[in-house]
Amino acid sequence: MQNPFTPNQKYARLSLMVVMVLLIETFSYTLFAQQKNTADRPNIIWITSEDNSKHYLRLFDENGVATPNIERLAAQGVVFDHAFSNAPVCSVARSTLITGAYAPRIGAQYHRKIHTVPMPEGLEMFPAYLREAGYYTANNSKEDYNLNKSDKVWDESSGKASYKNREKGQPFFYVHNFGVSHEGQLHFDQAKMEATSLNSLPPAGELQPNHPQTPLFRYTRAYYLDRIQEMDRQIGELLDELEAEGLLENSIVFYFGDHGGVLPGSKGYLFETGLHVPLVVHIPKKYQSMSSWNPGQRTAEFVSFVDFAPTVLQLAGVSIPGQMDGRPFLNTGKAYEEDHSFGYADRFDEKYDLVRSLRKGKYKYIRNFMPFNFDGLYNQYRYKQLAYQEWLTMFTNGELTDIQAQFFAPKGAEMLYDVEQDPFETHNLAEDPAYQKELKALRGMLNDWMLSMPDLSLYPEFYLIQEAFTAPVAFGQAHQKEIASYLNTANLMLEDFGEVRQQISKALEDKDPWRRYWALVVATSFGKEAVDIAPRIQRSMIRDPERVNRLRAAQFLAIASGRNPAENFQSELYATSDPTEALLILNMLVQLLDGGYVMDCPIDLDNMVQQVLSVSDVADRISYINSK
Repeated sequence: MQNPFTPNQKYARLSLMVVMVLLIETFSYTLFAQQKNTADRPNIIWITSEDNSKHYLRLFDENGVATPNIERLAAQGVVFDHAFSNAPVCSVARSTLITGAYAPRIGAQYHRKIHTVPMPEGLEMFPAYLREAGYYTANNSKEDYNLNKSDKVWDESSGKASYKNREKGQPFFYVHNFGVSHEGQLHFDQAKMEATSLNSLPPAGELQPNHPQTPLFRYTRAYYLDRIQEMDRQIGELLDELEAEGLLENSIVFYFGDHGGVLPGSKGYLFETGLHVPLVVHIPKKYQSMSSWNPGQRTAEFVSFVDFAPTVLQLAGVSIPGQMDGRPFLNTGKAYEEDHSFGYADRFDEKYDLVRSLRKGKYKYIRNFMPFNFDGLYNQYRYKQLAYQEWLTMFTNGELTDIQAQFFAPKGAEMLYDVEQDPFETHNLAEDPAYQKELKALRGMLNDWMLSMPDLSLYPEFYLIQEAFTAPVAFGQAHQKEIASYLNTANLMLEDFGEVRQQISKALEDKDPWRRYWALVVATSFGKEAVDIAPRIQRSMIRDPERVNRLRAAQFLAIASGRNPAENFQSELYATSDPTEALLILNMLVQLLDGGYVMDCPIDLDNMVQQVLSVSDVADRISYINSK
């Protein structure tokens, strides 16, 4: 039979076969090399418990309860006495954990998310890099990210996700979340409280000095300690399962709380009770070389959630992307040293604020950018807790001590605490002449950090959604100069009013609307002290092109000179079609109502733009305002 192929066709066919063989051999070699490379890598397990600071575990605080299963992990691991979430609420904390990036830099700082943001260019959520390196990644099951997630991140992420579904011999990264300690556990009613004997709960221990020393607060703390013990029991079941499968000897296990909480004034606030979390890292014998510390050791070095992603990647032998802000604290090849951690708090559900913190050594510095937003400002979810309700009632009735009443009073623009001497941050040292050196050093360090990101929260959230959230990091880099000017303006509130009066007045005339915005916030922070510029701010209330600026001016006039701004707020609310702008406006109004500056300001739902009411936080705020 005649050969159907010409010599050139035969050569081409042979070449194609050779290429195919080479590709198959290359793929097989790569797969073999990857399997060989991953075979010696540790499994990495994250065990997280929701809403608990270190204050409830005896391993970290003598006023806490025994947690024998977590202590069992510590026997072959490292106890971190200074571990911190960078945010005191879940979605922002978890967005930091999954990216290794500071949330105010990447636009993930608002809880609950109204608008998710894209990952920074060139950065994936870190489990994607583990998958690429041959790891099986499983999450059971909470995500709660304020970012867009790709399908590269998890092999499984659900209530049924498990490390057991990996290929034979494949290393894994597994997250198991325990919700039994979540804030919602404390939303019990009076009937449940009366049906549960206090004798059946762990001893409440000492109450915080800023809390009312009442039976309800004692019961609430005792009940929460019971939830901590149940959480530890559930962790024990997981550890028993891992041990029975022979996995503990091949796995580095992290246990940590996902942020602080959950008694009043903790979750949602940048106090130690909101940020300082328990952290234990179990390191089996075969991986001891990956630790800077010995088994059973405690360390006073500081670690933050922003450091967790790069730490896991380094343990897995994976390169750390340059877009991550944290640094690894295990397997560093040298002694790890760190003495500080940054924190951030913005919107929580319908409650707005702008607070930044720096813990350095024994000192805690808190910067309140809107100090008139007192901590006890109403938040619907928080005030489901009976203890919150009692605290507010006692304040209204004048039954609190000065320390206990601080929660419902305007704050200092700066707060400084020696947390070794004052662990619950009740005595502000910011105006003490003996601590001015420490105050100025921490102020400068915090300012430098905010500028280095830069911190996007110096713009209002609704403007970021409109202009920045398609590419938040790029927007921040392109507007560094403007953000620096806003920070400089905001910091005028740290000076004597007489010395900065002219600078405030000049900023009120600036062509940049957000510099005017910050000038109005600064004036409001001075309150009655700034009443002599009220005529100028009266003009802002009438003429400023920005709706929120007109209402910031109205807020100032109510606080500084007693002018009733109810009609201004009603008309501006009825005019806006932006739910996020409406939410900020409503927050200003609630501050005036709760602060006693306005007695009544009913909102007519029929006059509201319907798309504004579609956001549940807006509806919650209006419901509260109309109940006043």
